[in-house]
Amino acid sequence: HPDLHEALRQAKDDGWASVICDGKIFSCDRVNEKTISAKNTVIDRWYSGKTREQGGNIQALALPDGFPIWVSDVEPGSVHDITAADTHLLGTLHWAASQLDLPTLADAGYQGAGAGIHTPVKRSKKHPGSPLTTDNHTYNQLLRSLRAPGERAFALLTGRWQALRHFTTSPRKIGRIVQAALVLTHHEHGRLT
Repeated sequence: HPDLHEALRQAKDDGWASVICDGKIFSCDRVNEKTISAKNTVIDRWYSGKTREQGGNIQALALPDGFPIWVSDVEPGSVHDITAADTHLLGTLHWAASQLDLPTLADAGYQGAGAGIHTPVKRSKKHPGSPLTTDNHTYNQLLRSLRAPGERAFALLTGRWQALRHFTTSPRKIGRIVQAALVLTHHEHGRLT
C-alpha cells in the first residue's frame, strides 16, 4: 500500500495539477457496537446515515483521470467524511498544497477542510433562497467538471474486486482489504513503482 506522501509526490512528478479526495461507505454485515454521538445520544457506531446501512468509511485520493492512488484505513460508518479525512489525510494534503503546489479537489462534504482543499461554494445561510453569484456558480461548475472523472476511483476498485461490494468479515478489516485491492489494481495497470 503506497504511503500518502509518496503517492502525492508521484502524482506531482507525473505532471498532475491536482488530486481528488472522496469518501465511500463500504457495506458490511450488521455490527452491534454502540457509541455516543455529537448530540450526546447512543448510536450504532457502524451505521451510516449517509447510505442508511452498516458500513465502514474509507477515504481515497485519485488522479484527475480517476485512477486511485491511495486509500485510508477504515473508520466506522457513523464518522463523517470530513472527520475521517482529518484523521487520515488532511494534514498531508495541506503539506502537498503548500510544498508541492498540488491542491486537492473535493465535494461539499469536505467544506472547511482548510488551505489547498477546494470545495464547492455553498449558498449563504443568512439568505438560503438567494442564488449564487455568477462567479461562484461558474467556480462550482468548473470544480464539478474537474472532479467528476476522479470520482470513478471507487467504481474502478469495486467494479474489479467483487469482494469489496459487501463485507461479511469484521468491519475493522475493511481498510486492509481495500488497501490490498488498491495494490492489486496498481499491479494490473503496471503502476507499481
